[in-house]
Amino acid sequence: MSLVKAIQTRDASALPGRRDEAWRYSDLKGVLRAIPDASPAAAAPASAPPLAEVVADNEIVVVNGRSTVMRFVASAGAPRTLRLRVVASAEHTAHSGLLALELPDGSDLTLIETYEGSGSGYVSDFGLAISMGEGARLERIVLLDEPADAVSVSQAEVELSATSAFRQTVIASGARLQRHETHVRHPGGGAEARLDGLYILEAKRHTDLTTVLTHAAPDGTTTQLTKGLVKDQARGVFQGKIVVEEGADRTDARMGHHALLLNDGAEVDAKPELEIYADDVSCAHGNTVGSIDEDALFYIRSRGIPEAEARALLMEAFVGEVVDRIEHEPARDAVRAWVADRLRGLS
Repeated sequence: MSLVKAIQTRDASALPGRRDEAWRYSDLKGVLRAIPDASPAAAAPASAPPLAEVVADNEIVVVNGRSTVMRFVASAGAPRTLRLRVVASAEHTAHSGLLALELPDGSDLTLIETYEGSGSGYVSDFGLAISMGEGARLERIVLLDEPADAVSVSQAEVELSATSAFRQTVIASGARLQRHETHVRHPGGGAEARLDGLYILEAKRHTDLTTVLTHAAPDGTTTQLTKGLVKDQARGVFQGKIVVEEGADRTDARMGHHALLLNDGAEVDAKPELEIYADDVSCAHGNTVGSIDEDALFYIRSRGIPEAEARALLMEAFVGEVVDRIEHEPARDAVRAWVADRLRGLS
């Protein structure tokens, strides 16, 4: 059973846990022994992260979930920007929501999506169903910035069409248990997908970035880059899976995950996977988990830079590659400012 079903039925007994392969690193059943009462209606808080203040053509604000499925249809023609704020203003209650997003043929949309919490101890589930027409373009920038004691699950189902382009960057700061899933159906036919992620964790925060992308037909391209910084007793989880189905020839798919552990108590669990059932493909994945390069740190300090500042410079350079791949300039600047603020707390 999914979290949204558990919230609807108030039954936590069938939640996924360590015995479920897809959830072995994020024990939702172990964290949630019971489902709290439903969250009340509430207004959005006045304050918002800088990314949620980027100028947009349209805005959707969801506070404490919605009982009905919302729907937004992007406009064809000139590029547009949509802000989606998923806000929890709740104290030890539970809620869920679902939005359907449709991009017609030839449309061009930037989706700025923030998950914010002004309460504490809440349980949240939010789903996003995205369908893209032929030649449609979507850049999705997601910020998961929630309280340390929250339990938050979000998932997106993305359906591409021929010659469409989907580009995603997810930035996560963790929570008691935070999981963001992206499932992409890739039709080939010249369609492109980029799935990037970045997590910066401290204290006892936990984040899980899970992606499953299926190439179903020939001539598709996918690139994926995820990086993480983990400190204290925090835990980062990366699960990336690319499936190339039979007949999906000339697929080009690349996946990379790289993380730095900033002390002995930090933990990263990474599970990159390729399942290939076609012959004429070019696919690869890479994964590294290590610590800050002491030689590079020594080199910077030998130039008279204090150790804390030197570490911050190395961490900023490490994660900067993911931030630099964001195409929407105002969103990229807002993410860079958020990252700089988080790094000050790690160094």
